[in-house]
Amino acid sequence: MPIEPLPTGLPIIPPRATDSHKGTFGRALLVGGSVGMPGSISLSGQACLKGGAGLVTLAVPDAIINTVANFEPSYMTWALPTDRRGHIPFHAKARLSEKLTLSDCLAVGPGLGQSTGLFHLVSYLYETFTKPMIIDADGLNLLAKRNVPLVGHAGPRVVTPHLGEFRRLVGKPHLAMQDARTMAVELAKGQQVVVVLKGPQTLVTDGQRTWHNTTGNPGLATGGTGDVLTGLITALLAQSLDVYEAAVLAVFLHGLAADLAIQETTQAGLTASDLLSFIEEAWRDYQSRCDPSTT
Repeated sequence: MPIEPLPTGLPIIPPRATDSHKGTFGRALLVGGSVGMPGSISLSGQACLKGGAGLVTLAVPDAIINTVANFEPSYMTWALPTDRRGHIPFHAKARLSEKLTLSDCLAVGPGLGQSTGLFHLVSYLYETFTKPMIIDADGLNLLAKRNVPLVGHAGPRVVTPHLGEFRRLVGKPHLAMQDARTMAVELAKGQQVVVVLKGPQTLVTDGQRTWHNTTGNPGLATGGTGDVLTGLITALLAQSLDVYEAAVLAVFLHGLAADLAIQETTQAGLTASDLLSFIEEAWRDYQSRCDPSTT
């Protein structure tokens, strides 16, 4: 049976060099979590590892660091202060700066929660971190509170809203998905960011290029799957892919993992943890279509 070709426009990652080491594949830093929400950032961290990042560090409130560490022994953790409501406070930026200088990319948002301190912290990171950064979940909700949400970034940026988060970013609470797709292209071009508008046939755009994803199924409509996507995009950014290409390939692999998963489970029963288990199979499928000789 012939191997189905990869969709046109999908980035191709070359095979790993035999003399590679963990530093070759980048240092990823993910900031998130709050009391009662340790799972989101942990899913992102695990997905970042599955996506191929060389070194992954999760910066989380010290109140939940043991819980986060227990999810996965292969990533590192970095304790940040915890405020009285269980969130990361603004003054955590001093301790966070120790890791930022060593990181090749940054993800902010999963399980973060919202507070005044976090509003200032996320804005500070958005405006000062010069390397690639992905903003998801409450990171987006906090940016949406700025006068002009996506203005003033210091480096390459990927934002990954679902429809509700996108409505908040553009200040249009009743925006339909089709109109949101059009606005996403305009927003990406105007603010010079990559927008990943999540939903059926997820749209990825940098304002010049667009990708309408062909993988995925309604099984992804469950909590935590977006956190997995954040981790995958972060992993590819750590490996020095262009921000647009990293988003496109991560979205494709994320949906493909879901399609492979429902061959063994069901759409209704699919969980984000299940999805993690099929990322390797998605990679194998992708790599076999990049180079049929690997099958």
